[in-house]
Amino acid sequence: MNPRYILYMHLVINDILLLTIFTLIQVLTFIVFTLNVSLCIVLLILGILFSLNNPLTLAAMAVECYIAICFPLHHTQICTVRKIYLVIILIWTLNAIFVLPDLLVILANEPVDFFHSRVACLRQNVFKTPYLTVKRDVSNTVLLVLVWLTLFYTYFRILFTAKAAAADAKKARNTILLHGVQLLLCMLTYVYNLAVEGLTHFFPKDVQDIRFTVSIFIQVLPRLISPIVYGIRDKMFRNYLKKNLFCTRFRTHAEKCQEKTNTETVVHLAMSIVDSN
Repeated sequence: MNPRYILYMHLVINDILLLTIFTLIQVLTFIVFTLNVSLCIVLLILGILFSLNNPLTLAAMAVECYIAICFPLHHTQICTVRKIYLVIILIWTLNAIFVLPDLLVILANEPVDFFHSRVACLRQNVFKTPYLTVKRDVSNTVLLVLVWLTLFYTYFRILFTAKAAAADAKKARNTILLHGVQLLLCMLTYVYNLAVEGLTHFFPKDVQDIRFTVSIFIQVLPRLISPIVYGIRDKMFRNYLKKNLFCTRFRTHAEKCQEKTNTETVVHLAMSIVDSN
């Protein structure tokens, strides 16, 4: 299996899980408005974990693309399936290190009754310690800086070192740029609170509708669009899409015509045998 597709599948599956958690929180919030704190903590931690996976996966995909263009002879030795799985495990481990301290701080500071109470399932209602807000901002900043540095480094290295394979280099540069666009879409998450607070100021009676609408545009649509765009750009994926989606009707018609032709041939052959006898 191509390591590139393993990372792409990881990105898509991660987005599916993230959207599942997001949809579950939204539906439960609309139905019962408040959730048990323990359940809310589990959902929020999973959502945060899946959200943090995206930037690091994009960085890993950029590095794999850089190795494929700048070190083509060593690509198969460096980017093996086993190493890609190790990279995915490393991504989950690093993000768990970012997330688990939040849970430990809550367990240490909040009374037991808090975990049996009910709140609106929002991050600021559960992770209320000021230290956690500072830690979240610092962690997100460090993570995004590292990812952006990786994207810039791989892009310019491909730009200046892969002159021998101009077509492949151009495609690789476009792929890195696409990773940058995907990262920008992921970063829309950080303007969620600002957008909700700004719209709530003008429409204070429609808080629930505002949160739902903003969530659709900031959380859902970017994660639906980016994997589809990336997949359609891939030649193999595009060929399978054309073969199995767009050409189904024409292929079915051709198969029917072929079956009809075969049937007519058999009938004519049988009639010829009968006439000869």
